[in-house]
Amino acid sequence: MTLLAVSSQALATPERGLEIATERKTRDEGWQDSVATMEMILKNAQGESSTRAMRLKSFEVADDGDKGLTIFDQPRDVKGTAFLNHSHSVEADDQWLYLPALKRVKRISSRNKSGPFMGSEFAYEDLSSFELEKYNFNYLGDQVIDDTQVYLLEQTPTDQNSGYTKQLVWLDKQHYRPLKVEFYDRKGSLLKTLAFTDYKQYLDKFWRAHTMAMVNHQTGKSTILTTSSMAFKTGLTEKDFEKNILNRIK
Repeated sequence: MTLLAVSSQALATPERGLEIATERKTRDEGWQDSVATMEMILKNAQGESSTRAMRLKSFEVADDGDKGLTIFDQPRDVKGTAFLNHSHSVEADDQWLYLPALKRVKRISSRNKSGPFMGSEFAYEDLSSFELEKYNFNYLGDQVIDDTQVYLLEQTPTDQNSGYTKQLVWLDKQHYRPLKVEFYDRKGSLLKTLAFTDYKQYLDKFWRAHTMAMVNHQTGKSTILTTSSMAFKTGLTEKDFEKNILNRIK
């Protein structure tokens, strides 16, 4: 991914940052629900990898954060494990993890949201839906990534329990899709980079990256999420995302 600075002298402005972020949010409204079949590939610093098969169900909520249910199907040691996420725009997210071996639902404390999700390089807070209220925004200028014109935004989390001091986000100007995100830890050091590739458009409007690669620069580990199939407006309802559904996962 080649990055070229264009307007490094541009004034950093919160107003423009919020304007761009708001357009990003607006362009991704109205999808209702989705179901995706995915793979999670975990790689350690030595390059050894393991693969997990999973399904992700998502439900759009008006005037609040979205809801998500992740179900692991393979391998056997994680089969039946399920993660339920109720994102919120202002309050802390509600998150639960069902562990089939213990037949127990574990609530994820908001203080532990920076912890790793299922041993991956994605933290629990990375799985939340994008909500404007979760950040303060700053527009840092225009750049070019691989011949694509992009906006560079700085996002500062408003939640004091966040594991990040800031995130740098590169959005393509044409569709306002994230192409890259840099995550900075509580000491202000670069922790992780997330790259979004293989975008596909659904319902003539909604863009989804079919490959998301998260690299941890401090440990050398990485996690790649790949989507093999995705469907929208499948008829899911809020009842499909209630906490008691976790004990009945199929």
